Amino acid sequence: MAHALDTAPASPALLRNSDLDRPEVRQARIDLAACFRMAAKLGLQEGICNHFSLVVPGRDDLMLVNPYGYAFAEVTASSLVICDFEGRVVAGQGVPEATAFYIHARLHLKHPRAKAAFHTHMPNATALAMLEGPPLVWAGQTALKFYGRTLVDEDYNGLALDEREGDRIAAALGDADIVFMKNHGVMVVGPSVAEAWDDLYYLERAAEVQRLAMTTGRVLKPVPEAVARATYAQMREGDRESARLHLESIKRQLMKEQPDFAD
Repeated sequence: MAHALDTAPASPALLRNSDLDRPEVRQARIDLAACFRMAAKLGLQEGICNHFSLVVPGRDDLMLVNPYGYAFAEVTASSLVICDFEGRVVAGQGVPEATAFYIHARLHLKHPRAKAAFHTHMPNATALAMLEGPPLVWAGQTALKFYGRTLVDEDYNGLALDEREGDRIAAALGDADIVFMKNHGVMVVGPSVAEAWDDLYYLERAAEVQRLAMTTGRVLKPVPEAVARATYAQMREGDRESARLHLESIKRQLMKEQPDFAD
């Protein structure tokens, strides 16, 4: 299902002007690797498919992304590759998976606010993306974190193996933070690794409890619109700090169980 990207070598000028060993870049690698490992631990990976990317701190023309051929559970900080938005690898061994490049590069290029972009086929959210109609019903408290922040891309068009499909997906994002890609999966974007991770995690939890409730065959009881809107505002007020603490928590857990993630 996955396809390697056919890349050209980076130009000497690009390499010479890069400063990719700064502490903030090293920390970004560790933070992103932690998200891969915890996603694998929670069953959110799909073979060697799916991808997380992050615009390199201080370099809006480059992105960190997982290399083709590695499952989330294998990713380490140093194994992440850095490439430009033309597909040239600047640092690291290997190349991005083709759909990772064509989706993520175009998202980062077209939406500067999307510093982090996490794409998965995680089971519960993807199951809702396979149904007719709106994926999320505003019937559970966790779902209200996403009230007014989601969009549905109805136009599944096969694998994203060229810039045209990447541009179509980027255009579909609009002002949303979460896109349910019908017949496909989900995309979560955020201004930081921590906020993208926090949204990805809670999106899957919201989808899981909704799916569980739907299996009872009983009618879901949506929260009144005014209450949903007010609760969303309450949640968003402390979201950035909560997301930061959430990421720190998963790094502490992984340092005990899988410390090689930070290598």
